[in-house]
Amino acid sequence: MFTGLISSLGVVEAITKGSEYARLSIKDAKICGQIAIGDSVSVNGTCLSVTAFDNQQFSVDVMVQTLALTSLSQAIVGSPVNLELAALATSRLGGHIVQGHV
Repeated sequence: MFTGLISSLGVVEAITKGSEYARLSIKDAKICGQIAIGDSVSVNGTCLSVTAFDNQQFSVDVMVQTLALTSLSQAIVGSPVNLELAALATSRLGGHIVQGHV
């Protein structure tokens, strides 16, 4: 679940396309200091799961159908992307509740 408030602006570092999915590597040290494998991150409004990360960038897998239905299909290396971590039940929620998946 997300609040719809962008917490950081990342940059697409790499895109690896496969037949069933694409893997995006996104540079953003701020987000990387707060995530774990499997965490949900909203990337340009699309909920994706972290598959790998280090202290500077993280990776997410995007299914072909998700690419076809979202603005992520237009992402290229160097593109800025809006990022938001999933809301915590223990924190103040600004904005509004955003739920649902593509």
